[in-house]
Order: sequence, then C-alpha cells, then structure tokens
Amino acid sequence: MNDCLFFGINEFPKLIKNEPDKIKKPIQFKFENENENENENEKQIKQISLSYYSTIFLFKNGKAIEFFTDQEYSNQNPKEIQIKENIQKVTVSVQNEAILTKEGNVFAKGRDINSNNSNQFINISSLIEDINDRVIEDIVSGDNSIYLLTSNQNVYEIGSNQYGQLGFDSETLEKTEKPILMMKNVSKIFSGNFSNHVFLLNSNQELFGCGDNRNGQLGLGESIKETKIYKLTKIQNIPKGKIIDIQCASWHSIMLIEDENENENLKRKLYSCGFYRFNGLGIFHNAYEFTEIKSSLFEDDDNILDFSVGRNHNLILTSNSKLIGFGDNAYGELGIEDGYFELSPIQIELPKLRFNENISNYHISCGFRKSFLYYSPSSFSNLEEDLIKLFRRKEFCDISFKTENGEIIEAHKLILKYRLNQNENQIEKLQEIISKKSIKESNQIFEMIYSNNSKINLKLYSEIKEIINSNEKIEETIKRIYLNENENENEKDFIIEREEKQYKFPKLILIMRSELYRGMFLSVTEDKSNKVTDYSELSNKSFQIFEYWIYSNQIKDEIQITKDIINEIQIGIDYFQLNQTNPNLFDLLINKFNNQNSKLKLKLKLKLFNFLKEIIMKLKEELIIFN
Repeated sequence: MNDCLFFGINEFPKLIKNEPDKIKKPIQFKFENENENENENEKQIKQISLSYYSTIFLFKNGKAIEFFTDQEYSNQNPKEIQIKENIQKVTVSVQNEAILTKEGNVFAKGRDINSNNSNQFINISSLIEDINDRVIEDIVSGDNSIYLLTSNQNVYEIGSNQYGQLGFDSETLEKTEKPILMMKNVSKIFSGNFSNHVFLLNSNQELFGCGDNRNGQLGLGESIKETKIYKLTKIQNIPKGKIIDIQCASWHSIMLIEDENENENLKRKLYSCGFYRFNGLGIFHNAYEFTEIKSSLFEDDDNILDFSVGRNHNLILTSNSKLIGFGDNAYGELGIEDGYFELSPIQIELPKLRFNENISNYHISCGFRKSFLYYSPSSFSNLEEDLIKLFRRKEFCDISFKTENGEIIEAHKLILKYRLNQNENQIEKLQEIISKKSIKESNQIFEMIYSNNSKINLKLYSEIKEIINSNEKIEETIKRIYLNENENENEKDFIIEREEKQYKFPKLILIMRSELYRGMFLSVTEDKSNKVTDYSELSNKSFQIFEYWIYSNQIKDEIQITKDIINEIQIGIDYFQLNQTNPNLFDLLINKFNNQNSKLKLKLKLKLFNFLKEIIMKLKEELIIFN
C-alpha cells in the first residue's frame, strides 16, 4: 500500500502524473514498483521529509529516494540516497540533510556541515569526541543546523550558529563542522526544517530553548521579544499537561499538549506562539507565549493524532478522520480551491481513502508550498524497539564488554542470561568475540541479540548464532525472563505491594509500559532506589491479568473475564498510566469477554438441543410402544 495524498506545487510530474502545476485539492498517487519481484510492503513509505529544494521519501526497506527541486520539473529524476547502512530516519532542511541508520550512525551533508564538499555525506556521529557517546538515537534538523540525541540522552549540535541556535553567542562561535555537546539528560529535541530556533525537553518535563526569537517564536513572553537567545533558557508558563511534540517554522512554533479533561480522558490540545500574519497561528494576533488554538472543529469526542508545520502553513489530523489546516494557501498547500490565507482552522475535504486501515497509522508532512498525507503503520514491535534503545543506555545496564579498541559497551545481564541459554560460559564466549570487533560491529551484535533478527548482518550472525538461542522470539524471551517464579529476586528491582503481598517488577519493563514509572525512573532528581507502591484496589484475578499483559501483551486463555474485572482493569490502566500499544488491553478484555459469552451461549444452546433431542427420542420410543 504505497498510496499517498498530495496537494500544493506539483514538483513531481514523473511521480504525480497528468496533474497541473498547482494541485489545490488532495489527490491520490501511488509509487510504481520498478522491481516486479520486490515485495510491495518493502516499498511502503515510512517517512517523508521536505524543505525548499528537496523531498526525501524513506521506505520500510531502509532505502530512500530524493527529488531535487529546480525550474525544470519535467527533467526531474529521483535519485536513491547512497548510504550502505539501513536508513531509519531522514531529515532535510534548506541548508543540510541528515540520515540516521539502524546502526546508530548519522550521515550528513550541507554547506554548514562540510564546507569542502557540501554534496558529500560524511559520518558526523564518528566526530563526537566521547567515543562512548557515538550511538545516535534521534536526529532533528533546523534550517542551518543538525541536532543529535545520543543513546546516553546527550544532545550534540553541528552547523550554523547565526541566530544562537547552538546555544552560544554567534560572535564567539559562528558555526561548527564538528558536533559539540549542547545539553545532557535530554529526552526529546524539537526544531524544524525552516527554523533557526530549537527546544530541548529534559527528563523532568522542563523545556529549554534558544535561537531566533525576533517574532516571539520561543514563547518566552512579550518582554523578551524581537531578540536572539544565545543561551539555553528555560521556557516558563508552559500549558498544563505532558508535552508530546513541538514543531517549528521560520516565524512560529506549535506545541502539542496531552492533558486530562474534566471527564478524566486524555485530551490533546495545540498551542502556538510567534508571528501570525504570514503563516497563521490559528489565532488572530501575535503570541509571545504559547496560546491555545481554539476551534469548534476540535470536538470533545475527537483527539489530535498528528500535525505538521510547514514554512507557511499547518495541518492537523484527528481521530475522527478530519484533516484541519490554517495558514498560507496561495499554492493550494492547504488543499482548498479558494483563498490565499486561512488564519483560523478549517476542515479540508478528503477523497475516499482506498485503504481501510486505522486512522492512527496516517501521517502528515508539510514543506514549502506542498503537503503530503500518507499511510505508514509501525513495522516493528514496540517492545522490541524499546529494548534495542534501552540496552544502550548506561542507566539500565549492568554488564560491560570491551571492544578491540578498548571502547566499552554496556548491556543488560538479565536479558543476555536468557538469550544465551542461561549459560555464564556463553557470556564469556560473547566477550571473546566482541573483544575482536569494533564498537560499530559490537553494537550490531547486541542489536541482533535483543531483536532476534538474523538479517541485520549475516556475517556477524554466523559468528554468534551458536551461542544464541536463535529460535526464540523477543516477546517469548521477555515472558520467560519475567514470568519465571524462580527468577533471582534481586534482579526484579521494583516492588508493588498489595494485600500484604509483594510483587517485584524490573524497572526496564515498567518504563516501557507505564508513563507513571517512566517519569519516576528517568527523572534526573528522582531517587533511583527501590520503592514500594501500595495499590490494593485490584482483585487477585485482575492483578494477575494486569501483570501478565505488562510482560506479554496478552491475556491468558484460562482467565474468565467479568464486567467487574473489566471495571477494575480500567482503574489500573488509569492509575499506572499504561502506554496502550496494540493490542490495547481494554480492547482485548472486551473481545475476550464477548467471545466467552458467545461460547457460553453456544454451550447453553447445545445443552438445550441435546435435552430436546432426548425428549424427542423418548417420545418416539413411547409412540412405537403405544402403536
């Protein structure tokens, strides 16, 4: 399913054929698969990144193609990005491009990245001075800069510092072609392909920003407007709730906040700040602090799934399948026929989508005078992705391996113990193999161990397959690790106490599953020692369901579901702030409850049928005797 919706300037006549230069209503197009033998799902779009001069399409198979914009669109041909490693994320801005690979490397090019050859990709993550901080977890582009989030939760920056977007006075540091440390203990980076400002969110949900604030786009308040911020500054008066995302453009920023409303449901709201005239903030005045975007289109039973900020326009996708936009529409980038500006949110008419999939699998990308709406479901288990990311974080590691260059890689002993058949000698064999490898190859080996994916690097896999239990899926591994009653109690390092009984959980699993514990354990100031939570409102059966699902994403077949259990589990979901990934626990309960009732009804019908059958047979016998 490679279908996309597009509207705006048609810079892709060889891709979006037989359409005018300006496409003012959403139209569908499809990537034509050049290789007939290639699996259609391999060409499924994973991400689209676009700016002034180029648009990059990243596919699920780890390959990416790029369209360059020039005056002669008809001569335009896409080019595959020549990176040998599997590409996981792309980001393109006015002055640079960056590629994040599955191995945790970042390749970038641009005038402010490599002044000797701006068209050549170089590995900028390898330029980080701390060799143990070179595995990159995320990348974000600004207009003239690139930000790298490492597996140790440190942010490095590279590129231009013209507006102070690197956190230094521009006279002191004009630009850097080598990544420099910007901030530690960061959970998320927010910027934009057209922006010269950046936000950093730490693990305590404190927001910091720096860079261009001449139009109030940092949300620091009216007293600090029309200036450049050269040092990371804490953003005050942030709206109540959890920051989900912030996207930035030249003159404005939009923040997505998740908060609990009066009905105790999690409601997402948008807030904007900056200059309203050119692009629209969704409000009719300049905003120097983050101000809520209000509209009757944001209904109570509706929620925001995704949004994207282009240079001059903004698009929002809601759970009720509504596409909402505001800002510039001179080239049809809002997908409406009439009007040049829409300063308040309007709904965009969509064609009937050909794929009947969950609306939450759709994503938006806005650029300069163009917009995409595309279908991109997750291709990996959330549990597996979280494990691969977390095993690189020192905070949760308890065993060290030394590579051939003396570099240290840390991992989870508990996971390795089970993936290596609970054999300490196997861990020693693994150490012997890693001692002859580079840090890059060693990271690949651990990724294979954690994901059970032999396709990552066949050569390396052939070396370690004898010591890995290769027939076991990662989810099954997790079950065996954490549901084994005889497991070493010292390695289950968090206690939940109820009805005078203690249940010990590993922090790693609770972090993946619960926002409550994620905030607790990842906090910089929070005490990381064992804690006890007293929670006795769940019955024994409900707690068993809750516990098993946290580890396995499943409900045991033998468990009988009742309405009381469903109500209790709902309380547990709210209390622990569970990350409700698919399959959703509440949906599983409802489905199992309905199935069990259906089976019960079927059993009753069979009993009744057999009872009636016996009566009929007896009547027949009596009639025969009577005759």
